[in-house]
Parts: sequence; C-alpha cells; structure tokens
Amino acid sequence: MTTRFAQPNKQSNRPIKKKVPAKYLLSMLALLFVVSLTTILNHYGLFEINETFLIISRWCFLFGLVGYAIFKRSLTTWILISMIVGAEFGHDFKDIALNLNVISQIFLRLIKTIIAPLLFATIVVGIAGHSDLKQVGRMGWKSLLYFEIVSSIALVIGLISINISKAGIGVTVPQSMAHSELTNVPVLKGTDVILHVFPENIAKAIYEGQVLQVVIFSVLFGIAVAMLKDKFKRPMLVFTEALSETMFKFTSIIMYFAPFAVFAAISYSIGHMGLEIFVNLFKLLATLYVSLIVFLVGVLLPIALILKIPVRKFINAISEPVAIAFATTSSESALPVAMERMEEFGVPRKIVAFVMPTGYSFNLDGTTLYLSLATIFVAQISGIHLSFDKQLLIVFTLMLTSKGVAGVPRASLVILLATASSFELPIWPIYIILGIDELMDMARTSVNVIGNCLATVVVAKWENEFNPSGSAHNKESLG
Repeated sequence: MTTRFAQPNKQSNRPIKKKVPAKYLLSMLALLFVVSLTTILNHYGLFEINETFLIISRWCFLFGLVGYAIFKRSLTTWILISMIVGAEFGHDFKDIALNLNVISQIFLRLIKTIIAPLLFATIVVGIAGHSDLKQVGRMGWKSLLYFEIVSSIALVIGLISINISKAGIGVTVPQSMAHSELTNVPVLKGTDVILHVFPENIAKAIYEGQVLQVVIFSVLFGIAVAMLKDKFKRPMLVFTEALSETMFKFTSIIMYFAPFAVFAAISYSIGHMGLEIFVNLFKLLATLYVSLIVFLVGVLLPIALILKIPVRKFINAISEPVAIAFATTSSESALPVAMERMEEFGVPRKIVAFVMPTGYSFNLDGTTLYLSLATIFVAQISGIHLSFDKQLLIVFTLMLTSKGVAGVPRASLVILLATASSFELPIWPIYIILGIDELMDMARTSVNVIGNCLATVVVAKWENEFNPSGSAHNKESLG
C-alpha cells in the first residue's frame, strides 16, 4: 500500500518513475551555486547585493526544486522539499508563517484519529488471528529486553556527550528566554507512572491519545478473542481485519496532505523562533545532534549489520515516516505510515502491530538520550558540579522514569522536571531549553521513529519471520 503520486503500471503494478533530465539538474546546481555565492558575499559584506534580488533568486531555486518533485512523483521527495520551502517561507514571510500552524495541526488531528482503531485492529488480528499466545509472550519479553538495553546505551551516550562538550558552561541566556513562562506540568510519582500504563476507560484512553493504554487493552482483547470458540471468533477477526485494511487506506489518503502540513510546521517554527536562535545555544543543539548521530552510527547501524538487515532498503523504507516525524516533531504523526512501511519491508503485521506501538512507550531512544543530556546541562548552566557517581545515579533514575509516560503531554518536560526536582537542581534553566526545544524535538523524534522501526525488524529476525523478499505479499490473512 505505497502512498505515491504516480499511477501504477498495469503490467508491473509498480509506480511509473520519470527520469529527471540531466540539463534540468545541471541548471539547478548552477542556480544553487549562484544563490549560495551571492548570499555569502552579501552576508560578509564583501559585495553589497540588493536584498530583494537575493530573495527572488532563492525563490527561483525553490521553484526549481518543486519542479524536480513534480518529475519524481514521490511523496517522500515532496515532503523533503516542503521542509526546505517552508524554512525559506518562514524566514522571508514571518507574519504569514506565524498563522500557518493551524494547517499542521489539522494534519496531526487527522493522524490521531487513525492511531487507536489502527492499533486495536492490527493487534487483535495479530494475536487472535494466529492463536499462538506463547509467541505473544515471547515477543513481549524479547522486545522489552531489547528496549531496555538500547535505551540505556542512549542514556550513557547523552551523559558522555554533554560532559565532553560542556555545552551548559558559558552559554549566554537571551532575556526573552530568561523571562519566559514555563508551562505548569505536574510531576508524576512512581505509582502514577505505573497506573498510567493501564486504562481505566478505553474511550478516555482513545480520546487522550494514550497509546500504551490502547495497546494494553488491545492485547488483552486479542487474547480474549483467541480463547473464543470458532463461531464467535471468526466474525470478530473478519471485522478487525477489515478495520485494519480500512485504516491503512485512510492513512494513504491523509498522507497526500503531508507535504502541506510539513511546509506549514517548518514555516511556523522558523517564523516563531527565527534562525538567530541557533547562535546562542548552538553548542547544546550541536551536542544533541552529534550524540544522536553517534547513537545511530555506533549503536543502531551495528545492530542492523550484525543481524544482516539490508541497510539501504531499510533507509528507503523509513525515509518517509522519519521526514514526517522531523517536520511535525510528533512520533504519533509517523506511526501509521511507519507501520505500513515496515510491513512492506518484510516484517509480519502481527510483529509490527505489537512491537512498534509498545516501543513508542518503552523505546524512545532519542528522548532518553536527550533527557540525560538536558539534565546535566541544567546543572552546568547553573554552576553546579555533579560528581560522576551522582551522574550515574541520575542515569539509573532516568532508566526507570523515562518508561511508560509517552502518552503524557510534553512527557520529556515531565520527566526533566521530576529529575531536576529529585536531585535538587534549579528549574529556571529549563526555560532556556524550552526556547529551542522544538528544534531539539525534531531530531530526537526522528531517532525515536528510526529506533522503533529497527526494533520491529530485530524482533522479526529473532522470531525467524523477517521476509524482505516476500515483503509485497507479507500481509497476514485469515484463511
């Protein structure tokens, strides 16, 4: 069920790909060179160039990129180019960009309507459709073991990175950030975190977008259906499989709106914060981005290579959901399409439906890395020296508190506040982090999606059910 702008070829049943003319690409490269050169000369005062001319030249290049997307007819290409165009629009037309957030919010609302019915249907079919409850338990403990090991490594990488960069030492605090108000978010206790996992009202859980609660309900419901007699079980399986297919089609329809939502989200972010926000807190941003790259290359890539997962095909499969997650800073927005792409990649639906939504609560690699980094940053910018053993204690605390609260609004802020309070760290530095939190959220959300996509493949390999060669026909059937 690939979301494409091209019509399928009747003979091969594959999207028609148009080759971009070489002359067009050369023209685009030449225009990019001219735009870059004139911008650099003007910025450093080497040659004064009219600002209107610079804006027009940049937009000529962007229109060329749009033409390239028209040739490619790929939704992923449209999304990536929408990010670039949105950044320029937010920079050049700030007043208009500040009013575009509603477009991205519409997209997020539409995506959220998909989450609960999609998870419910796929999990119930995955469990009850095969009646192998032992495999469900086996996938459960394997998934949790993998999640804990990988997320713990992410915490350690964040801790080491911030100690090397010392990003919190010598940071100039903008007055606008220092006097900004911090959203009043309640700090959760340990018992609250445990209770938060279990639904008290499934309708309430769906309304509030509590992914883990929906997963718990769906797993129990699927087990109950598996225990029914065949005359009762079959109608329920037929309904849930039909619901699953319908929600995937629903996702395909909504994804055509994704480029507009991405454009609006990036425009609003740049218009709201400006490009200048990078200057004062570049070290903190750089530390996060570099440490996330180290995590991807030093942890996730070796895992893929050791398990002989086709890396290039995997990157192609996740490019679309990762681009959506990066632009919208929402893991939920990428969940339906990520599940669909992993199924197409060769992971059975029953494994995708169980592992990925569970990972959204227990395997947020990017968020856990950010939390260890941000906690030490709070201490550094406050002039508080934390001993190595106390930093290890913070990491151990985060291993526990960062699990199972993904459904809480601004969960990373909840955990960061709780950790700072537990170790008697001041709260005011969190004002500064909030100033660039959206830029940091782009990166950590993308890594969350990458980590969860890889986790589904890892569990499928462990279960000996990963079948990339048969990915096009990998859907589970009731037959």
